[in-house]
Amino acid sequence: MEFLQQNWYWAALAVASGGWLLFDFARTQGDKSQLSPVEATLLINREDAVLVDVRDQGEYAKGHIPNARHIPLADLERRSSELEKFKDRPIVLCCASGNRSGAAVSALKKAGFEKLFQLRGGLFEWEKAGQPVSRKRK
Repeated sequence: MEFLQQNWYWAALAVASGGWLLFDFARTQGDKSQLSPVEATLLINREDAVLVDVRDQGEYAKGHIPNARHIPLADLERRSSELEKFKDRPIVLCCASGNRSGAAVSALKKAGFEKLFQLRGGLFEWEKAGQPVSRKRK
């Protein structure tokens, strides 16, 4: 007890960080549309999911997930017909950090797509997880 009294700030920091981790865990458990890089890889390999990169051309050229289809977010509504043939397959949307892919999910839901997923953390988390990145131009 004396240790806690002398080091209350460390104890408070431990409680706060533990609470934040618990909050973040609970928040992501309810949203099954957000996939980690490993979950996305499993979905691609097991269910033949289609990966769509919604970043702009310059970002895509600097590096992208191998075999990702490139449809910039600004063009997604106009080019959603390119994805029609994949309507019965899961579609994983990817951007740089996970923000634009959320908007892409909304746009494709409006277009009638149902099996939509988002790469949590985008290409940043993908690379951080040690997953492959291609720099080849298509």
